[in-house]
Formats: sequence, C-alpha cells, structure tokens
Amino acid sequence: MQPTLSDVHVNVPLTQISIAYRQDATQFIAARAFPIVPVAKQSDRYYSYTKDYWFRSEAQERLPAAESEGREYTVNNTNTYNARIYAVHVMVDAATRANSDSALSPDRDATNLVTDDLLLKREKIFVNKFFGTGLWGGAADQTGAASSPGSNQFLGWDLAGSTPIEDVMGQILNVAELTGRRPNKLILGPRVANALVNNPEIIDRVKHVEKAFLDYGALAAAFGVDEILVPFVTQNTAPEGAALNMNFMYGNSALLLYAPSAPGLLTPSAGYTFSWQGYLNGQADIAVYKFWMQEKKADRVEGEMAFDMKVIGSDLGVFFTNCVV
Repeated sequence: MQPTLSDVHVNVPLTQISIAYRQDATQFIAARAFPIVPVAKQSDRYYSYTKDYWFRSEAQERLPAAESEGREYTVNNTNTYNARIYAVHVMVDAATRANSDSALSPDRDATNLVTDDLLLKREKIFVNKFFGTGLWGGAADQTGAASSPGSNQFLGWDLAGSTPIEDVMGQILNVAELTGRRPNKLILGPRVANALVNNPEIIDRVKHVEKAFLDYGALAAAFGVDEILVPFVTQNTAPEGAALNMNFMYGNSALLLYAPSAPGLLTPSAGYTFSWQGYLNGQADIAVYKFWMQEKKADRVEGEMAFDMKVIGSDLGVFFTNCVV
C-alpha cells in the first residue's frame, strides 16, 4: 500500500509569503495637497492681510513740491489653528512574539497597522475639511448635469459632448481674476479621473503625445495645471464583524486649487496643514513608539499625529461635484 499525500506532507504556513490588504501609502494625498506648516505650540494665531488693499492702485501723478499719495492697509491677527492629537495602539505580548511562526512578525505588523490606521484617519479629515460642497467661497460649487447645464453647472464629464477642459479652465480664470493666483493643482476622485482619460475632448487635445496610454501628467498639461492628484484611497465603512462595505474615500468630485510649494510669509494658499512638531519630537508626519508595559507583560506599539487642517483662502479653490453622471 502506497503512502497517501497526507502521510508524506503535513501542511504548515509558508515562510516566504503572507497576504495582507495594505493600501499603497503613495495614494494618500493629505500631506501633498497643501503645504505643511511646522508649529511649536498646539494652538496659536497667524496673520492675514486684507486682500482689498493689495488689488487697488491709488498712486497719483506727483506735482512739483507736492506730497505723494498716501496708502493704508490692515492686518487680521484673529485667525487661529488648534492641533488635535490622534493616536492608536496595538499590544504585542511576549508569549505571542515568542510563539509566532517565522513568516509572522507581531512588532512589524503592529507598526504597519497603527501607521495605516493613522494615514486613513488623516485622509478622512482631509476629505471632511476640503473635499466637499459649501467649503470654497471664491466661486460657487460647480455641479455636473446629465443634460442642458444651467448656471454653475457643467455637462457630466463621462457624457458625449462634455467639455471638461473649458469647464476647468473657466474656473482657473475666475480664481485668477479674484485672487491674482492661478490654480495649480487638481484633485480628482478615481472615477472622475477614469472618465477624463477616456473623454473625447481630452484625447483629442493630447492625441499627439507619444504614449501608450494617457497618464496624469498629460492630463495635467491638458488642463494647464502643475499637478493632478488621484487618491485611490478606499475604506470599509461597515462596523467590525459585518460584511465589508468598501468605497473610494474621494467620491465623484474634483477640487481645483492654488497652493504654493512651501509655506511662507506673505504667501497665500487655499489651505494649510499645521503640524505640531513640538509634540511629535520634531517629526512632521506620524510618530510611532514602542514601550514595555510591565503590568501587561507586553509592548505597546503606539502611533500619534498632531495637526490641524484649515481652509486659508476659500477664494483659491473651486469644488466640482457630480462629475460623472
């Protein structure tokens, strides 16, 4: 009698692979859309200059022996930020660590889990703060329509005859006229980006680009912006134990904005992220610590962030909603 397969081999976990659905960290854009302002204190004020004074010329021809025309301006020092602390931890006990198979690493897994959790939390806050209707005041929110668009509407970008280039460039002109700054970034929900790379107007504009497919760099050139961000960030909105309910965090919308490459004095921006580095020991992003807790006979792997996100110049952003109808 020949031995069976189960006689000659006992299944054990493989040591060269394991499966974990981790999101690509490069898809998180909350730290890339707006400049990060490092701050030493949890809350403070910052100055803003009244825009009205900087967009009028009152210079007059100077007559002989006459005074020059006088000017005034005002400064607002009531603007504030308040960096909140966000934290999460995983416990790694000594017994679990000692008993783990070689393909597993409880310390590594705990570090990855708290990091991913915090990245997702920050992205959710970014969406709530910036990626929605009623947040941008320079121009009215623009809404996609299935047909015959009216005031503050556009034909959905997945429809024949739609004109996304004109729609976006028209708002670029509006913002530039209101602020003197030309929007330079466009954030697209994944389904919106997919519609745009297949839009006939876009394809016709870049048809001479020698590429096998239309990438986001070519798309940015078509719209006349420096950068297009497409965050393929997804989340499970179901409670623990229930069936998964996976959805893109950035929905059927787009945000056109102006942001400088770095924060600075006399520098406008649609938004800023104030990072409390005084609390995070100089780290601008996420701080992860591991420390032994004697009463639990375990290490705590803990991650923290401390920040505030604020719309700084509401007239430097335009929100497009219902882009794909």
